[in-house]
Amino acid sequence: MSDTDLHTGVSSKSLISFKYIAISITLSVVSMGLVIYFTYTPGVLDHLAPKRLPGLFIAVAVTLLRVYFSAAKLRYLADKEIGWAKCFRIMLTWDFASAVTPSTIGGAPIATYAMTREGIKLGKSSAIVLYGVLLDQFWYALAVPILLLAGFYYEVIPPEIGLVGNLTMVLIYSGLLLYAGFLTYGLMIKPASIKKIIAWIFKWPFLNRLSEKMNAEAENLEEYSYEIRQKPIGFFMKALFFTTMSWLCKVALPVIVVLSLLPGPEVLLVLRSLAMNLAFLVIPTPGGSGGVEGLFALFLGPLISRTSFVGLAVFAWRIITYYISIGLGIIAASWYVNHSVVGPVTEEKEHSNVI
Repeated sequence: MSDTDLHTGVSSKSLISFKYIAISITLSVVSMGLVIYFTYTPGVLDHLAPKRLPGLFIAVAVTLLRVYFSAAKLRYLADKEIGWAKCFRIMLTWDFASAVTPSTIGGAPIATYAMTREGIKLGKSSAIVLYGVLLDQFWYALAVPILLLAGFYYEVIPPEIGLVGNLTMVLIYSGLLLYAGFLTYGLMIKPASIKKIIAWIFKWPFLNRLSEKMNAEAENLEEYSYEIRQKPIGFFMKALFFTTMSWLCKVALPVIVVLSLLPGPEVLLVLRSLAMNLAFLVIPTPGGSGGVEGLFALFLGPLISRTSFVGLAVFAWRIITYYISIGLGIIAASWYVNHSVVGPVTEEKEHSNVI
């Protein structure tokens, strides 16, 4: 039996790439170490307020709540064809893949693979992932004007990033809006356009052998796209609600971590966290490691009254949001490896021995 799934072209062993995990964790540890080195002062822990520390447990709860809303969105878009346990397994695998692949790629291909292993056709799995991405883009499209309007009253973009940083944020905002428009057109207005793109891609010689299968799945994707277009407006609003709640949890996490250590300007912390999370999307390193820690220090560091707490805040935030995701994700991804390759191969051997 091949280790590569014939329907998706994804190797089940590639679900866990220790090389990428090592790169991602190394970048994260090095960048956290640098932030701590440049901000740490002896005796900083003496200034911790015990009454605030339970906030870190709230942050852990919010992390799990974010997974719940993401799983709920997935199950809802799949018309409840898959149970809660499967949805959580898919989402944890998706989060894990996102943590060890470049932020510009994300874990969508692995999420599609995981859904096919849970019994959903590749075409529909691809459509569900694309609609999930589309809902994220809708949310970004709502977030951008909020940040632009708030910029008239608050320093949403830290002055420390300078002209280049401001221009970069403008490009990020513009890119998100353009991408949202492209997906909306492709999925909601003219689904046939995506099928044409897939057909063009798989005409290339090195992909031609998969063209028949992928064209058939493109038909499924188009069929599901037309099907979901018939859904009432309430369907989209509820799916957007799950997306919004998931992203609000993500935006709230850095704020909760900072406020668990010492007081701060709550409104500005939320706005900076939102802008920071949008900036995370273009960091090319695996899981954004090495870059997100620096952006945290750049966006939220100036709002932390004790500079020596910046490194501590970055450390606590990454442990809660990143390392927990990797731990839970490895467990979830291992299930697919064991049940997709190891399990069937073992059963095949046992059958041969019996014969």
